[in-house]
Amino acid sequence: MRAIVQRVSQAAVHVDGEAIAEIGPGLLVLLGVRRGDTPEQADRLAAKLLALRIFEDGDGKMNLNVAQAGGQVLCVSQFTLYGDTRKGNRPSFSEAAPPDEAEPLYQRVRKRLEAEKGEFGAHMRVSLVNDGPVTVIVES
Repeated sequence: MRAIVQRVSQAAVHVDGEAIAEIGPGLLVLLGVRRGDTPEQADRLAAKLLALRIFEDGDGKMNLNVAQAGGQVLCVSQFTLYGDTRKGNRPSFSEAAPPDEAEPLYQRVRKRLEAEKGEFGAHMRVSLVNDGPVTVIVES
């Protein structure tokens, strides 16, 4: 599993012009599931994301996790995180898990994060205001 994590002051997901999820300050997690990923990996990744200390404390140091900072989480499935462009200019997504394998693991991570969610498999418009900017890649 691969997650692109952005500290945001706000983020939202729209499908067909309708907002389906919105958060204020917190984390936007773009989550890719790889073929062969397991529920145990999903649990470890979720725990890592919840423990990730990328919010500033009173001294201005990144010392707080999302809960300590009083933030929210928005989790969006994104198979394109496993796009491979080493050969040619058109990405290959052969490493990405097929939907029937990916969706249960995405939902597992999302539930453990107690996160708002995008719509699995939908064409989404994701908007965000990156705070910092702070962007981190987390892999299981």
